[in-house]
Amino acid sequence: MIDWHSHVLPQMDDGSKSIEETLELLKLYKEQGVSTVIATPHFYADDEPLERFLERRKESYERLCQALPTDAPDILLGAEVSYYSGISRLEGLERLCIEGTRLLLLEMPFERWTEHTVREVRELAAQGSVTVILAHIERYMDMQNSDVFEALREYGVIMQVNSSFFARNSTKRKALKLLAKGGIQLLGSDTHNVELRPPTLDLAYNTIEKKFGKDMLYEINGYGRYLLEHYKIK
Repeated sequence: MIDWHSHVLPQMDDGSKSIEETLELLKLYKEQGVSTVIATPHFYADDEPLERFLERRKESYERLCQALPTDAPDILLGAEVSYYSGISRLEGLERLCIEGTRLLLLEMPFERWTEHTVREVRELAAQGSVTVILAHIERYMDMQNSDVFEALREYGVIMQVNSSFFARNSTKRKALKLLAKGGIQLLGSDTHNVELRPPTLDLAYNTIEKKFGKDMLYEINGYGRYLLEHYKIK
């Protein structure tokens, strides 16, 4: 399993507060059968220069590596990049992509998107320098026109949802329906900490397997591996 969205890097954002907490999270991942964790700390262009963010991320990762057990899941560095008007012109945006790839995890505004916002995401996707993954789309769905996500998918935008979407009784029916329609491509835990927001990928996968069988799990994981290989920087 691949976790496409996590906040496990210690002392980077509102996620893990220490190396010890990260090690506990990685232990939970291993118990759930997760082989790769993509670390996506928040990046807000208005709050921090790109170079400073990358420097902090490198330092956090290097400290963590000194404490990692040999059997820990693989960690790939990335970022959860907060959208802002003009993001398509950010110099060095590709450096925020998932390590070794052109895949960019983009967090959208928690409001109804304007035509300008949707157009800029389409333009960003069409440029070809990055491939956009929209983070936790279930959080925005009720605020948007129903055809927005389909229109973005036509430009190659990839849709990620959090595992809690499948794990909660109040939303899992909606999640399964969206998955069946092809509206979900990737799963992430969006885990932040051990106590309140631990990894729940196993709950999501169990829900999916009960409804669709193991073939759907193979399809999700296979597509994830394909993305990491297909969009690898040559």
